[in-house]
Formats: sequence, C-alpha cells, structure tokens
Amino acid sequence: MPKEFQFQVSPEAASNEDLLAKQVAKFCKISPAEIQKVVVLKRSIDARQKSIKVNLKGNAFLVGEDYTASKIELPDYPNVENKQEVIVVGAGPAGLFAALQLIELGLKPIVLERGKEVRGRRRDLKAINVDGIVNEDSNYCFGEGGAGTYSDGKLYTRSKKRGDIDRVLELFVGFGATPDIMVEAHPHIGTNKLPQIIQDIREKIIACGGEVLFETRVTDFVLKNNEMQGVVLQNGDVISAQKVILATGHSARDIFELLHKKNILIEAKPFALGVRAEHPQSLIDKIQYSCDYRGEFLPPAPYSVVKQVQGRGIYSFCMCPGGVIAPCATSPGEVVTNGWSPSKRDQATANSGIVVELKLEDFKPYQQFGPLAGMEFQKAIEQKAWHLAGETQKAPAQRMVDFTQNKVSQDIPKTSYVPGTTSVEMGQVFPGFLTQIMREGFLQFEKSMKGYLTNEAVLHAPESRTSSPVRIPRHDISLEHIQIKGLYPCGEGAGYAGGIISAAIDGEKCALKVAESLSKL
Repeated sequence: MPKEFQFQVSPEAASNEDLLAKQVAKFCKISPAEIQKVVVLKRSIDARQKSIKVNLKGNAFLVGEDYTASKIELPDYPNVENKQEVIVVGAGPAGLFAALQLIELGLKPIVLERGKEVRGRRRDLKAINVDGIVNEDSNYCFGEGGAGTYSDGKLYTRSKKRGDIDRVLELFVGFGATPDIMVEAHPHIGTNKLPQIIQDIREKIIACGGEVLFETRVTDFVLKNNEMQGVVLQNGDVISAQKVILATGHSARDIFELLHKKNILIEAKPFALGVRAEHPQSLIDKIQYSCDYRGEFLPPAPYSVVKQVQGRGIYSFCMCPGGVIAPCATSPGEVVTNGWSPSKRDQATANSGIVVELKLEDFKPYQQFGPLAGMEFQKAIEQKAWHLAGETQKAPAQRMVDFTQNKVSQDIPKTSYVPGTTSVEMGQVFPGFLTQIMREGFLQFEKSMKGYLTNEAVLHAPESRTSSPVRIPRHDISLEHIQIKGLYPCGEGAGYAGGIISAAIDGEKCALKVAESLSKL
C-alpha cells in the first residue's frame, strides 16, 4: 500500500522531485531510497505567513510495490451518425460538453454556432484589437469554444453542488490539457493552449457522427402547441428536432430578444458590473507574498478581495495574474473589457474585474423593457463608454487614486489593452451610486492589501459581462423550459452557470435529461 502524506513544504521543495522525495521520506519516517515514486494529488499555496509554504497531499509508492502511472483516457464514444438528432445551439463549454454527453448516450448532436471555427476567429480578434472593427458573430464572446476559448481558461468553481467537477477536468486532460489541472487548487489551461483543445473536441464530435456547423445563427424557433419542433437559421433553412439545448452564452442578446418577442418566459436577473483594474504583476507579488521578488519557485500571485459597501458586495472577478486586458464588445458602438492569461502567466501585468453586485431595483429606469431591463442597463453603460472614449474600441481609463479623488488623470500609461485608452473621469461612465461604491471599495481594499491603492494601477471601463442579465426559467427536475416542452435552457446565458467548469457540467446535465426524456417516448 502506498504511504499517504499531507503536509507543507517550501516552494523550492515542491518544485524539485529529489527534494520532495526527501521531505516525504522524513514525513513517513523512511529512507528516501525506499521511495519508488511520489505522486502529488492536490497542491495549493499558503501565503498567509511571511514564510510561504505549499500544501501538498499525495501518495508515496515504495520500492517493490506495483506502480503504474495513471493515464486519463477519453470515454469510448460510439458512432451516432444515424441516431436520433438533438440540436445544440452554441459551441461554448456548455454546448460542447452537452454534445459529448449526447454522443456518449447514443444521440446525435447537431451543434449550431453563429461564429467561426477557432482558427478563423483570430482574424476577427485582430480586427477588433487593431482596427476597432467588431464582427457581431465572431469576436471574443462568439465563435467556437465561446467566451472561454480566448480567456484565461480558469477551471475553478466555488460550487461543489453543481456536479462532477473531476469528470470535466478529466475530459479536458483527455483532450490535451496538462494533468496538472487535476492537482492544482485553482487550475487553468491558458489562452495559448485552449484553442487546440477546443478544436480536438470538435473533431471528436464529428468523427463520432455528430455535426458542427459554423457561421450558422439561429434566428427563430419552430413551435407547435408550445412544443419544440426545430430552429430557423439566418439563411431561412429549418433544422427539425424535438429537443433543443439552448447554450448561447451570456452575450447573445438577440436570443433574449427573440424569446421575449415570442412571449417565451424569461426573467431579469441581477448581475455585477464595474471596471477592470491593471497593476504591475511585480506589485501584486510584493503585496501577496510580502517580498520584493517572488523568486523562481512561486507562480505570479493572484488575489481575491471582497468588501461590503453601502449594503452591496464589491469584489474581484476573473483575476488574471501575468495577463492582459482584451476588448470584448459584441456589437459596434459599445466597449466591453475582460481579461485573460497565457498558460505560463508570464506577462508583466496583473488584471482583475472589480465589480459591484446589482439589484433588480437598479434597472427601474429601463422597466419599459420588462425582463430585458438589466440587459438595457448593461448596454447603456457600454455605449456610453464607447462614446466617451472617442467612438472607437479605446477604453475609458483612469488611474486608481485619481478615480477615488474624482480627478481626471493627466496621463494614462500604456496598458496591456491593445486598442488603447482615453483618459476619462469614470464617474461619467457609471450611474452615481456605482461610482460611489467603487470609490469607497478601493479605499477599503487598501486596508486589506497595503499598496493596492496606487496610481500605478489603471482602471478600464466597463467590466460588464460578468454573468447573464437574464434567466431563462426551467423546471428543477426535467431542466426543460417551464413553458416550452423540448427546450433546455443551459449554461451561463440561461443563468445556470458562471464559468467554464460550471457551464460544462450544466451542458452534461441537460444532455442527460434530454436522453432521459427521449427514452420515455
């Protein structure tokens, strides 16, 4: 039997096999020569004390014991070319993992994606970064892999109740992600590696007889007696199916408008909105690790901060160590910011959304839009940002201390946001209550993270696509829409997920319910 261990070691020991084996041997009270292999199962960093430690949990296999390196393999997916068809709208994490689960269950997915395949998206990302041209169907949010493809690839969810997290991580490893994501407390894949993984998932779907159609926007639903019969495409074609998994993401405003127009029940949902703050990574390292230089054995430091101001939460969101800020508008005439990191997190800057929780009452000025009030609130801020920054993809920007003092920054240093910035007093971008909460919030952040409040940090506006402003209601058990039989609202866009992992899990859950329903027919 392997010997189990759980202890803390120095970052250097955690990074060196020989040093680690000595530490494990000492913990297990054996000689290092008796150890055949050390297998780390879980790893996290404890930076609460001045002497930073790495928490490790794992097994030590002794000489003479049977040890075979575990290899994660994909399920034995069947060929479903001639099986019953299920439409999946959207090729983000929810849609792709729904498709894989459908294949595993013997059903044929037809995945419809309004954007381009993962490689083709790159030209449109260059266009928005360099030329300020927004393609409404192909951008950082729309296209193969959804918003997750060109994101940090964070694979962490706070909710353990959503489903089998390890299963999703294992599938990612099976499609080419590093096995380290099974070990790290806060795993991520990296923007540079996600595209190939997403492409491999698509190729597996097609190899098993499924279909994946790009540049194929759904513009209507075919209904009969409140039962799903299929979908209508932008070119007028109709694809028929009794079951439709709607996994369109949190930025598919046209789908929300379509549902509302057809009197299919949707609800306004609270979300969070604010700015994206960028610091030098070395400054965040200094704050988090309490040292002038983090050394070669510690990763770029992340941070997480939450405060209550005027009865609302203000908190860091999608923090990207060693990352960059990206333009994520999905329509001309708006500015949206987001952040991501490459796998090595080796950029010179760190960025994070700093967002304030909104309440339904905040949307009252847009109440004439009914359940789309939150979406219109969101849209108005994005359009104002576009106008104030010069009606390009430049982002309104302000130094952090200047923002807290209601002072226009005389200059904005070059940031990682490629389209550039325009110096703007952020109070012009946001409603007064949001501005006040953010100003007070940054002052409170400084109390927890000495050095965080600095004019070396630059705020970019707005960080507005944190989650869907709409919820598409569904039955708790069947996961079908409460009004339309055969329609399965899914993932972030429907209001049931908040990241790659939770979206993937929700996609699998919806696919399971589709199969269960079809088995009863």
